[in-house]
Amino acid sequence: MTHFRAFIFLWCLSFVSVAVYAQDGTVSQKISTVPLPSELYFAGEKVPLNDVEVRERLERELIINCYRHSTTLIILKRVYRWREKMEAILVEQGIPTDFFYLAVIESELEPYADSGKAHGFWQFTDGSAKAQRLEISKYVDQRRDPILSTKAAARHIKSNYDEFKSWTLAAAAYNLGMPTLRRVRNYQEVNSYYDLYLTSETARYVFRILAMKLIIENPEKYGFYLKGEDKLKPMSTKAYKVDHTIDNIAKFALDQKINYKILKLYNPWIKFDSKDDYNYRFEVLPGKSYEFQLPVQ
Repeated sequence: MTHFRAFIFLWCLSFVSVAVYAQDGTVSQKISTVPLPSELYFAGEKVPLNDVEVRERLERELIINCYRHSTTLIILKRVYRWREKMEAILVEQGIPTDFFYLAVIESELEPYADSGKAHGFWQFTDGSAKAQRLEISKYVDQRRDPILSTKAAARHIKSNYDEFKSWTLAAAAYNLGMPTLRRVRNYQEVNSYYDLYLTSETARYVFRILAMKLIIENPEKYGFYLKGEDKLKPMSTKAYKVDHTIDNIAKFALDQKINYKILKLYNPWIKFDSKDDYNYRFEVLPGKSYEFQLPVQ
């Protein structure tokens, strides 16, 4: 009897559309599968949607992102704050703008994103950050700087592309690492990401990017509706060069007619450690300088 009930339960779950009814019998919510495009490109490279397995992998990531409503909605709001600035840097560095969606899946556009070993918008580890000349010190973590981290990511992506001559493989290598992907490709003797057998995380990686691209470019098609006032505005700032040590950065903020919280909002790369007796010192070594972003009043 138990097995029969389990079978009935699984059979019910197999339906592609589920209706949720209110007490008066009217449908209050309808859960359906998501529309798949007839054609799709990543960075100018065609996605082989004629391959059934490729379509199923894309559909999986679309369903996951469409039905984790709160997270996807927050991402959509953040897109309006960061997209223009990041895409401008990608274009400047010769990287297709579709790589903006890589930052979306890596950090959800949260500067303080922390996966344990990787941090910031583009989720650099300590080693990969230093390899791309990003500073990580007691006072600074440039992985959280939207400008410098995007420039570093662009250099990293370009290096991957130079190795594989494919933007899709360059994206996969961002996740798996260039040496490992090179070994996998050479061993399996195929040159398309979509033909490679990969670890689960990397096998899903590009499809997660594609899913967010589709949703962000067509939010209403996937059930997300944002009015103008729902969108987070880009931060209007002016640069302030700091070339000397600041003994009390909280007081420095007050001198700029803001407070420390606002200074951190506009400069998430400034590190603060409450374990260090709430030390508000910001040290600048001789010959170095930093550019603070201050809000335009």
